[in-house]
Amino acid sequence: MPATENESSDYVAELKAGEAGEPIASFLKMRLVELSPGYSKVTMKLTPDHTNFNGMVFGGIVMSIADQAFAYATNSLVSPSIATQFNIHLIAGAGPGDELIAECRVIKSGRRIGVSEMTVTNQEGKLIAKATGTTVTTG
Repeated sequence: MPATENESSDYVAELKAGEAGEPIASFLKMRLVELSPGYSKVTMKLTPDHTNFNGMVFGGIVMSIADQAFAYATNSLVSPSIATQFNIHLIAGAGPGDELIAECRVIKSGRRIGVSEMTVTNQEGKLIAKATGTTVTTG
């Protein structure tokens, strides 16, 4: 069942409190900058370590930040929520020195299934990727 307003507030508070200790976010140096029920914004400064043999940022890095925003937004409404589908369209390249900004909006949060949309832009607002994802609840 979808969370009540109080449950969503509790989920948001728990996610914010746990951000500093999350291993993958720390490893990739992602930062949660905004979180409310059904919405999140995550940022990440790109370095040369994120590039592939073409000198472009590896697509998996772009997907990772979109996935991180997806996880925060969906779990702010129903927790735990687990991704069952993730589809991404890589639209433009990013390079070292860029800051990626991923935003997720939950468009449907039901008793068992959730559907979300994500965008990844750079610091200038250039669209880097669009994604959609589906979650299921485990409770």
